[in-house]
This record gives sequence, C-alpha cells and structure tokens, in this order.
Amino acid sequence: MTRSISILGATGSIGASTLDLIRGEREKWDVKALTANCSAKELAALALEFGAEIAVVGNEDCLPELREALSGTPVKAAGGTQALCEAAGMGADVTVAAIVGCAGLAPVMAAVEQGKTIALANKEALVSAGDILMSAVAKHGATLLPTDSEHNAIFQCLEGNNLADVRWITLTASGGPFRTWSAEQLANAKREQALKHPNWDMGAKITVDSATMFNKGLEFIEAWHLFPVGLDRLRIVVHPQSVIHSMVEYRDGSTLAQLGPSDMRVPIASCLAYPQRMDTACKPLDLPAIGELSFFAPDEIRFPATKLAREAAQAGGAAPAVLNAANEVAVAAFLAGKVTFTQISAIVAKVLDTPMPSAPSSLQEVLAVDAEARKRAEMMLEPA
Repeated sequence: MTRSISILGATGSIGASTLDLIRGEREKWDVKALTANCSAKELAALALEFGAEIAVVGNEDCLPELREALSGTPVKAAGGTQALCEAAGMGADVTVAAIVGCAGLAPVMAAVEQGKTIALANKEALVSAGDILMSAVAKHGATLLPTDSEHNAIFQCLEGNNLADVRWITLTASGGPFRTWSAEQLANAKREQALKHPNWDMGAKITVDSATMFNKGLEFIEAWHLFPVGLDRLRIVVHPQSVIHSMVEYRDGSTLAQLGPSDMRVPIASCLAYPQRMDTACKPLDLPAIGELSFFAPDEIRFPATKLAREAAQAGGAAPAVLNAANEVAVAAFLAGKVTFTQISAIVAKVLDTPMPSAPSSLQEVLAVDAEARKRAEMMLEPA
C-alpha cells in the first residue's frame, strides 16, 4: 500500500537519509511536500526526482531561485513560515520533522494537528514546547515517533512494556571529538576541530552540540517529555563507540539495549516502517571487529551542558526554552568565530541566571520567550 510523506528539512542530513530510504522502495511512497531553509536548486532537484506536489523554502529570499528552477514543471514553489506550516499541514500519512531550531516549532505543530504520524527529529519542539506539543499530540490523536537515535532506541526498548516497571532510562553519548581533551585544550578548540565528529555525519549545529554535550542535555529534556518516568530515573552515560544507542533497565534487573551502526538511516527506517521493519543498506554490526564497548560517567566540570540542561528541566516553566535559545545563539557565534568553544556553555549559563519569563502556555508564548532569550544571549556575546 502506498503511503504519503512530507519531509520538512529535506536537504539536511536527516532529510537526505530519509530520501535515500525512500529511493530503495520508491513504489511505496507518494511524496507530498519537501522543504528547506534555502538550497533552492538542490530542493528543486529533489522535488522533481521524487515528484513532490510542492517545494517550500523557509527563507523567502530564496523563493525566486526556487521558482526559476521549477518553472515549467508540475511542482508548486512557495516560501516563508506560513508556507512551511501549510506544507506541514497537508495531511501526509507520515511527516518527517527535521527543520533545525525553533524555526521548526510552528510546522511541527501544524503537522500534529492533522492527527497523523510525525517522525520527530526537531529537538527544539520538545525542549522549548514539550508540554504544549505533547498536549497537542494527545488532543489530535497524532502518533509521535522519535527519530533521534537515542530516543528511537528507548522507544524500541520500551515496546510492549510498562513505564511503571522502568528503573532507569540511560541515554548514551559518544562524548564528541573532545572527550579526552583537557580544560586548557577545550579553551582553544577550533571550529574545524569541533565539526569532526568521530562517529556521526551530522549538520554543523548538532555536531557542535555533540562536542559541548548540549546535544545530550537537550536529549535529556526530550526524553523527560517522551518517556515520563521522572527526571530522577533518567541518566546519561558516555559510550565512545556509539554502538549502544540507549538502554532501559527494568525493576526486575533486566536491561534492554538497542544496538546498531552509527547511521541515521536505522532509526529513520524504524519510524518509516513502524510498527513493522524495512530493509536498509546499512552495514551490519561486526561485533568481533568492534572488539569492546566502554562506558564512562559524564564530566560536568569540563562539559557543563548536561548539568545546565538538567537544572533547566528541574526548574521547568520557561527555562528549557531559554536554554535552547541561548545555546542556538552561542553555537552560531562560535561557528562564526565570534566566541570561543568554552564560551558557549558560559553564555547559556549567564542567560539562565537572568530573571526568567513566565511559563509559556501557547506556541506564541514559547516563540516570545525564545526571542527574548536570544536577545539576552546576543548581548552577552564576547569576542573570541
């Protein structure tokens, strides 16, 4: 049976992996919408290859180029935030939500309101608006499938079990490229070094987040919303090989772990085929070649991001949205060469120490909190 799919963030790493899987069973999918922030020529080429109904660029400045690339074709071109939301709301059987940052909040909500399946790869939707998003999922009867490798692993380990029986949920972290670096080395870490992840091929922002451990801090908050066992039953373990993607320990002492290659096509395939399975071209695990698996406690002195995220979750209210917004600004500044690597966490900590806005109760209020936190973070940027 053919199913329809829309991919929000089609030109990013998640979008590329999703489209690669669709190529493998093209006859099973009807592509409705593909979106990108810009990348107009690449987006147009993908829209034509997959026969999409519409291609949307979030940045309206890129719309003329997209229209030119699609001129004379049956693919409709559109641009801007409202167009993104309309594409997300087309009612596809599956919507892959992979827009990076808070720009993905409104489109994710538009997809949820259709009551279909959302394969969620946008961290910020849950971090900044977790309570609001999960309430909308319940209200509209949508199915939310986590696409992050860690949350997808937890989802698989929980399948058929009761949350009341869970003793621990353990998120694994690779530790990033700087896992063994000293504090002095971290202070001098360069952009190019931060972007060389030892295991995963990801976009620039998420790769820097992995280096600072903010990625794991954000995932901790996501897990808190997705799997409501309480903050005291969530923990993080550094696992450099990235073979075990997460674990669930039950009250009888059993621990279930999901293993797989460091390839995002595995968790994406789990979402696309759910509740069944599908073939992928991923290289199978060769455990003898891997040899050994190692685990370490996180070092929250050198990498304070996970502590900041846990404290934001404990504070609740606007704190997670403020944390996320400040981190986005700080990472962008680091990538632009405006601040040092260690200043990323320092800037976030300073913003979290400022008076906190009221807890947001709507998407509009979340976006207002986000905008205010960004302003505060911009004011705290220091020269590198």
